Amino acid sequence: MRILITNDDGINAPGLEVLAEIAAEIAGPDGEVWTVAPAFEQSGVGHCISYAHPTMLAQLGPRRFAAEGSPADCVLAALFDVMVDTPPDLVLSGVNRGNNAGENAMYSGTIGGAMEAALQGLPAIALSQYLGPRTAGLDDPFDCARRLGAKTVRQLLQHGDWTAGDDFRLFYNVNFPPVAASEARGLRVAPQGRRGGERFGMRPFVAPNGRRYLWISGGAQDAEATPGSDVAANLDGFITVTPMRPDLTCHASLQGLAQALDEG
Repeated sequence: MRILITNDDGINAPGLEVLAEIAAEIAGPDGEVWTVAPAFEQSGVGHCISYAHPTMLAQLGPRRFAAEGSPADCVLAALFDVMVDTPPDLVLSGVNRGNNAGENAMYSGTIGGAMEAALQGLPAIALSQYLGPRTAGLDDPFDCARRLGAKTVRQLLQHGDWTAGDDFRLFYNVNFPPVAASEARGLRVAPQGRRGGERFGMRPFVAPNGRRYLWISGGAQDAEATPGSDVAANLDGFITVTPMRPDLTCHASLQGLAQALDEG
């Protein structure tokens, strides 16, 4: 198997090293792992592409490239340049330092990379490691993802539905709980949730030179969330799998809205 890996934390991020280990185990001794990742951190860019300016690409080693762009740019760079003659069988994005559960999924560059792969017709999985007080004291905060990542990917490759019966290929969002691997309680398929309380906001600061700046601020990652959701299951110690697709249509509203507009 030929696997492409990318992330949004950057080419030198420790989570990408974890993902390379996972990918190597999945690819096997006869497989290949290719890396095309952002040259610099791209957290929070979502599914952004560098439409208005070019992307510089540098080869750092065998099958290892850094792109000055977003995770979605990296996937495009791989498919249309780096791996154009040898396309990947699978795209893995991560392992993100921090969770991409709940509303975080809407901002995530990690998920953006997997989404671009799905739009290009490839199976893709985004992987993220939830962090918290129980991971802060670990020698390896990625312990859960490192030790259970390959098993989780194998399960999805074996049992995942990659088509959903329509024009949009599914991809999967995996979040490892904020515990050691030995404390993980198993795997749950869960919908994307939403935390209560403060979420992303913006706060003003004054720099030493007197200039005024605005900084993005985030809410508590352990805030109570939708029961049965990815966030709730993660905080309860479970690995979560959420099937996603690049389709923002609210299908439940289509018929009612069409009828109301026709009658109006």
